[in-house]
Amino acid sequence: MSKTINVALIGNPNTGKTSIFNLLTGLKQKVGNYPGITVEKKEGFCKLPNGDKAHVIDLPGTYSLNASSADEQLVVELLLNPQSQDYPELAVVVTDVENLKRNLLLFTQIKDLNVPTVLVINMADQIERRGISLDIDLLEKNLNTKVVLVSSRKNVGIEQLKETVANYKQLNTTGCVDLRKIDPGYFAKLEDAYRGEDLYQLWLVVSQGEPLLKINKNLLPVNEYSERNTSEIKRLQQKETIERYLFINKILKKAYNVDITKAKDWRGVLDRILTHKFWGYIVFFMIMLLMFQAIYNWSSIPMDFIDQSFSRFSEWTKNTLPAGALTDLLSEGVIPGVGGIVIFVPQIAFLFLFISILEESGYMSRIVFLMDRVMRRFGLSGKSVVPLISGTACAIPAVMASRNIENWKERLITILVTPFTTCSARLPVYLIIIALVIPDQTVLGFNVQGLTLMGLYVLGFGMAVFAAFILNKVIKNRSRTFFVVEMPGYKLPLLKNVLYTVIEKTKSFVLVAGKIILAISIVLWFLASNGYSDEFHHAEEIVRSQSQSGQLSESDIETAIASYQLRHSYIGTVGRAIEPAIRPLGYDWKIGIALISSFAAREVFVGTLATIYSVGNDEEATIKQRMSEDVNQRTGRKLFNFPTGISLLLFYAFALQCMSTIAIVKKETNGWKWPLIQLGFMSGFAYIVAMLAYQLLA
Repeated sequence: MSKTINVALIGNPNTGKTSIFNLLTGLKQKVGNYPGITVEKKEGFCKLPNGDKAHVIDLPGTYSLNASSADEQLVVELLLNPQSQDYPELAVVVTDVENLKRNLLLFTQIKDLNVPTVLVINMADQIERRGISLDIDLLEKNLNTKVVLVSSRKNVGIEQLKETVANYKQLNTTGCVDLRKIDPGYFAKLEDAYRGEDLYQLWLVVSQGEPLLKINKNLLPVNEYSERNTSEIKRLQQKETIERYLFINKILKKAYNVDITKAKDWRGVLDRILTHKFWGYIVFFMIMLLMFQAIYNWSSIPMDFIDQSFSRFSEWTKNTLPAGALTDLLSEGVIPGVGGIVIFVPQIAFLFLFISILEESGYMSRIVFLMDRVMRRFGLSGKSVVPLISGTACAIPAVMASRNIENWKERLITILVTPFTTCSARLPVYLIIIALVIPDQTVLGFNVQGLTLMGLYVLGFGMAVFAAFILNKVIKNRSRTFFVVEMPGYKLPLLKNVLYTVIEKTKSFVLVAGKIILAISIVLWFLASNGYSDEFHHAEEIVRSQSQSGQLSESDIETAIASYQLRHSYIGTVGRAIEPAIRPLGYDWKIGIALISSFAAREVFVGTLATIYSVGNDEEATIKQRMSEDVNQRTGRKLFNFPTGISLLLFYAFALQCMSTIAIVKKETNGWKWPLIQLGFMSGFAYIVAMLAYQLLA
């Protein structure tokens, strides 16, 4: 019978670890969170040549086992906990051929844990271009392990890696560095106190204190020997690092050589342009401009097709299935509600496509480096740019990404301002409103709607930076941190990696949003299709009695009946009750209902309006057409006009309408104080800005 082997993929950031994970597992992946914490867990399965199966776990990128962030802490805890169901039987350490010396520090640490360890040297296709020569046999002999040369770009070495994983029991588990050489007296005393325990594992627990004590209860009195931040521990960690680099240098001196005269490299020239204090920002702005233009131009055809298809499907369902509540639920609730989100899949997919290309090419790291100059003026470091850029996908993983920021003040400010950045959940709202109120025309060759969308992204990022500036003045903390970012080599994005990212992210968005929208669509349909007042139950008689002049056609009368009934339904009653509060913003009761329901998730706004505009309407018109033709009964003007549209765009740009984000901020800040302050400020600010915009433009 075949068995399943737990394989941990470990490595420094930007070594191509995720590319190798994708090549091994393909689409047999799933993403979740580790139990009890918010760090992402990525795992997949791989068939091995001998028939066994590998359960591959892609661990967060880490520079060493001397953990300084939550991600690194997770790696250490997993490697020290044999009781964990994910405890690896084999560690695959992925390194980059250009940064082998630094990468090997982590390798020697993991090898010393006595876990079977394979060294993978990635980006083998760059060896000749960088003028590098490698002696693999010498590396294997001195590191006491199997070394696999891999090119994730050209899919070279993956089969050899699978073969090595299948035969992992043949690997030598001898360590690399003997801690006793560093300080014989200290480590002899420690080893004597805990007989039977592995010395290096014991040292990791001693040097990193309380977080690791839950793994081995036998080590509880370990604090008698040290506390994590004592000068003695720091001194010993420094000596350990020096000892490891002495070991690494001795090997690489014979096995690794770089001849820069043979290198064929444009990296220096590109870096001088892309990180230039003036031209760097111009290039970044132009790339963003082209990206948003492409999002609008490329996605228009599939979006129109999806919109019309769902409208026809809804009409077909209503005309084909037997009349009744179930048919009405499907045709007026479920189909329009889900269609209101699916229509934006092309644009969301294109957004993730461009973000993935920027990351894969190595340019995203240059953006982070470039923006560090701006961030420092507002009390943040370049590390804060990573969550802010991640926030363009979703605020939840972006808030989690702030765990890499060691400084408490910078981390808190980053958490509080990240929801201002435009996430993918805002995108459907922006797109439908922009399509309704911004003319589809070009200026100097650029689409005005695309420019508006880009402006909203810039506005969100600008507001995040401005809020950080204010918070930096309010929150007091004297400690400072320094920003270090690795500049990976430029490379052509791997099509397979880009596709995996687009499929995974888009699928995640649709499934998560779809569940919420489906549930809310059903509730909204019920509330919009039922009512308690006489006006609701006698809507037909009332409307027909008011239309006895004969000037209205039967179709117009039916539409008027549906509108009158909707206004006096349960949802209409609630909407009219809150209408006075939102009237200064230019909204009517329908928009008010959409605002309230979207506090569950922003994208529900579109699904809510899709449901509301479908109830009682059997015309073959798309949701967009119905919204564009709706009239505000109080003003007599089109409901979705320019002032109202701008007001809505600004409201959604600034409001915190995401329960999941509130929950994650509560967890990351260990209390309700900061998320409630965040919710109150963002909602209040959004209301005031939206009101001012409408009053000035109306």
